[in-house]
Order: sequence, then C-alpha cells, then structure tokens
Amino acid sequence: MRKILLTAAVAVALSGCVTYDKLAKETNDLIAQAETEIKAANKAEYLWRDTEKFLKDAQKTIAAAKKANAAGDSAKAKELAGKAKGLAAKARDQALMAQQQAKDNANAVPRYPN
Repeated sequence: MRKILLTAAVAVALSGCVTYDKLAKETNDLIAQAETEIKAANKAEYLWRDTEKFLKDAQKTIAAAKKANAAGDSAKAKELAGKAKGLAAKARDQALMAQQQAKDNANAVPRYPN
C-alpha cells in the first residue's frame, strides 16, 4: 500500500514540473497552427465569430507571460502561459471545426420528412 501511495505521490509531483519555457514553446506552436487553420477557414468563407478573438487573447496572454517571466515571477508566467495555451488550442479547434462545417455544407440539399 505504501509503495502505491509513494508512486502516486511521485507521479503527481513530477507532472507539476512543467517549465515556463516548455509551456511558451507549446503555446507559440499552437498559435502558429491556429493562424494557419484560421486562414484556411477564412478562405472557405466559414470563419466563426470568436475564433480570431481567442487567437488575439492568446497572443496578448503569452506576451504578458513573457513579461512576467522576465520580471522573475515564474509562477505567474506559468499560469499565464497555460491560459494562453488553452486559448490558442480553442482558436485552432474552432478553425478546424469551421473548415469541417464548410465541407459538410458544400453540397447541402433540402431534406423533407416522408
């Protein structure tokens, strides 16, 4: 029983060891992916209303995280980078869903119940 609890405690402790640099890199990668997918959704003329807002919020938040990290507040920097990562992922996911919606609606026909 002790071994299981010790193993679980070590796993939880190690999972919290995400550095600001790793979060910032992942966030910047997601932002780049989101920008690409937003361009594709816009080209299909199916860009959703809030997608670009989420991307802008992610960019502002990662900039604030960078400032906090430069000021030495690593806890705040990690918190902001995590928030920015979530916003960037949301923007990317919405852009992908908008592209799928464009494909689904490309050859739409009316359907009447029998």
